[in-house]
Amino acid sequence: MQTSIRAVRDDDAQDLFGLLSLCFAEYPGCYVDPHEDLKDLLLPGQAYAGCSFWLAEDERGRACACVAVDFPDPGLAELHRLYVRPDQRRRGLGEALVSLAEEFARRAGAERLVFWSDTRFTTAHRLYARLGFSGSGETRELGDISNSREYFFEKRLSAQPCASGDSSYRANKSSGSL
Repeated sequence: MQTSIRAVRDDDAQDLFGLLSLCFAEYPGCYVDPHEDLKDLLLPGQAYAGCSFWLAEDERGRACACVAVDFPDPGLAELHRLYVRPDQRRRGLGEALVSLAEEFARRAGAERLVFWSDTRFTTAHRLYARLGFSGSGETRELGDISNSREYFFEKRLSAQPCASGDSSYRANKSSGSL
């Protein structure tokens, strides 16, 4: 099955909500709430204007996976919305999307790539570790409909490892789960 990756458009909102619904269905108590938790997906092309948000589609145009990256501070990129449809996992699609986001962030001058990921997404956490991300053990609670708790992950994009004590970004930043 051939997959293509393209920039997200506003008219992809319904497909993105469908993708997240399929992903969240694997986790008891994890819900898709477009009105409170996922407002950036209502008009995804506009929400990530000036940054980037990609959608992977199969040859029939069905959403297979997505990822977004933005730049909250100079030298810092944040990964958002990495979701891979359950039947498309273990085919390298998640890794390809993370690599695309990393390269985009490097070209934009980011030195670090960070994100928060729901504690329930343990399979994804193994992917992140394999791709060189480290978890700090730090968690945050979102207070959302799913009672989400998230872990913080980071990766230095330059050759030097990120200092383990660097928490300047982590405090009080909010974003979507991966």
